[in-house]
Amino acid sequence: MQRRSRGINTGLILLLSQIFHVGINNIPPVTLATLALNIWLFLNPLKSLYNSCLSVEKCYQQKDWQRLLLSPFHHADDWHLYFNMASMLWKGINLERRLGSKWFAYIIITFSLLTGVVYLFLEFALAEFMDEPDFRRNCAVGFSGVLFALKVLNNHYCPGGFVNVLGFPVPNKFACWAELVAIHFISPGTSFAGHLAGILVGLMYTHGPLKKIMETCAGMFSSNIAYPEQRYYFNSSGYSGYQDSYPYGRPGHYAEVPRNYDVYTAGLSEEEQLERALRASLWDRAHPRSDGKP
Repeated sequence: MQRRSRGINTGLILLLSQIFHVGINNIPPVTLATLALNIWLFLNPLKSLYNSCLSVEKCYQQKDWQRLLLSPFHHADDWHLYFNMASMLWKGINLERRLGSKWFAYIIITFSLLTGVVYLFLEFALAEFMDEPDFRRNCAVGFSGVLFALKVLNNHYCPGGFVNVLGFPVPNKFACWAELVAIHFISPGTSFAGHLAGILVGLMYTHGPLKKIMETCAGMFSSNIAYPEQRYYFNSSGYSGYQDSYPYGRPGHYAEVPRNYDVYTAGLSEEEQLERALRASLWDRAHPRSDGKP
């Protein structure tokens, strides 16, 4: 894996432009901190890409476990950083507003570690079953595995509707799988196992035991961590709101979703979804709740 060039980082400039266009004050704190950390480590990497990328050979066989921490937050070049962080921007705004900052931070930390572990397992399994030792040497960096896991969460919390993948309408529940295949047709050099690991981690959270395990651990280590206990309701137009037990200080507080805010992602690009998330954030600022709480 070669070191990125030190020329003009056009992708980084576009990313910063997009962040300032959105507005620092409109980005929730954990999302903003995640963006800042990735940008900082791109400009000031703790280690070279060769010494931070994740592989079975380097991490498991040579016991270099720190790569599990380093690999998600290092990127191969400025465009790799841009596409990942632009996606993180809108996913973070959507999910952090829904789940709360503490729980979203917990998710980011857990997913960052767990996607690496699942990636190692997948590459090891491929090496064993296909009798191909090169899979042990496949070395991956970047936040895209975590983003695929967050995409699963976002589609889970916004059921129904369609998204466009290479011009074809795909139901939300299959969007991650379609995008997994599409990305590797468009850019075959990307890590298929890394992206697949993210999808599997997301499914472990939404349909497996991971969420319960995280809730149990949160209760064991801190009585102050509030975790989501949302109950969704539906009407003829789909998802309309949710009940949330923690953001406003009492269980069962009803969080009203503005009627003019369409939470579906059907047919919208990520920029359009970001714009809608921002409109909802601005709506909340312009219409404070009657109980006087933020």
